[in-house]
Amino acid sequence: MIHMLRKTMLAAASIAALAAAHPAMAATELTFQRFFGACDADFGSNTDIAKAVGECGIITSMVNKFNADNPDIHVAVTTVEWPGYDQLTAQFAAGDPPDIVTIHHSALSDYQSKGLLVPLDDVLAANGIKPADFTDASRNGVTKDGKIYGLPIDNWTMLFHINMDLFKQAGLVDASGKPILPKSVDELLAQAKQFKEKTGKPYLIQNLANETALYTRNLYTYLFQQNSEFFADPTKVKINTPEAKKVVEMYKAIFDQGDTTKDLDYAASINAFLAGEGGVHLNGTWMIGDYTASAEKPGTALNKGGYAVYPYPQLFAGKHAQYADGHSLAVSQKDRSDEQTAAIGKFLKFMADHDFDWSRTGHLPAMKAVIESAEFKALPHRDTVAPIAELGTSLPSAVQRQFAIQDIIGQEMSAAITGQKEVDASLADMESRINELLANL
Repeated sequence: MIHMLRKTMLAAASIAALAAAHPAMAATELTFQRFFGACDADFGSNTDIAKAVGECGIITSMVNKFNADNPDIHVAVTTVEWPGYDQLTAQFAAGDPPDIVTIHHSALSDYQSKGLLVPLDDVLAANGIKPADFTDASRNGVTKDGKIYGLPIDNWTMLFHINMDLFKQAGLVDASGKPILPKSVDELLAQAKQFKEKTGKPYLIQNLANETALYTRNLYTYLFQQNSEFFADPTKVKINTPEAKKVVEMYKAIFDQGDTTKDLDYAASINAFLAGEGGVHLNGTWMIGDYTASAEKPGTALNKGGYAVYPYPQLFAGKHAQYADGHSLAVSQKDRSDEQTAAIGKFLKFMADHDFDWSRTGHLPAMKAVIESAEFKALPHRDTVAPIAELGTSLPSAVQRQFAIQDIIGQEMSAAITGQKEVDASLADMESRINELLANL
């Protein structure tokens, strides 16, 4: 009996020693840096992705769900102010970049060309994700030098978000109840004048205060519609042209005639549209979910007469096109364990599998299976924005410093439109400043 007791005690001691020598495995840690805002108060602990709304709510809930489903992996999120590239560049310079980072297709070349990002072909293949699964626009956006440098999660563009109550008041609705959109610059200016006369409000709501992105995206869209190959050489722009002058003068006429808001920043422009302070809000695909939700609430300005959303109208006699970009998840080039690499692959697979959930923001899906699905087509307004899949046009992938170029274009367009500079002078300075930037890469 004593012998058996001693044997049992020795066995217990051995198990305890083993437990001490091999504690429970710690979760594999990954860092994920993103923009899209902060919303922890509403979605910080939510794991039911279907209940989330908006970019911030959905991306937050997706990461929460991944962590809950994968206790052996923990994805720690850092949220940065949009677009976050100054911070990312500093992190690379300090040798401490995040493992995974949200990055625009248009910005991938800046980091890929310097060897800072990992080609993902092998990681994606190991998790059953093939480039053929992506839409053409998404695959082209993340392909650099023949390799995949990001998991595409969407394509996005700017849209005409329309207050249908005000359009009805202005007499800009056809017999079928659809908004009447202009088909030329002259029609745009005439409709804007009619809208203001009938409603007392500006036709356009734009965020022009401290803004560069909107100006640039507007210019690109209407250059594409004139078949302008302003970046035929990715290392040198030709933008001091008659085509660019037509676009700037069009927006200057809208500004001078009081047919647009003038002093609103981004947040204020959203609030103005929600309050019914103008007819058309120029904003992106990402607002479809939020504006649809507002239109479904009794008593709101968008609920009163309805909400509609369309691509930018074709105003010039060229190809039907508009500027588009996309978001992707890229992986930094740094030392990491096999476990971390495997965990990254698992996270990317999860995000690809939930591309429909992300598409509820209003962005176009990156996965062919989603964009072709009945589930996606059944979402509100997808029938009117679906043409973006074919209309969307990006700058050549070899063009670097696209966000810095955006700042230059925005500054010069703002100066021209508000009358601080002559249009010709602004376009000349725009071209020379961009080419000086590209010459010093």
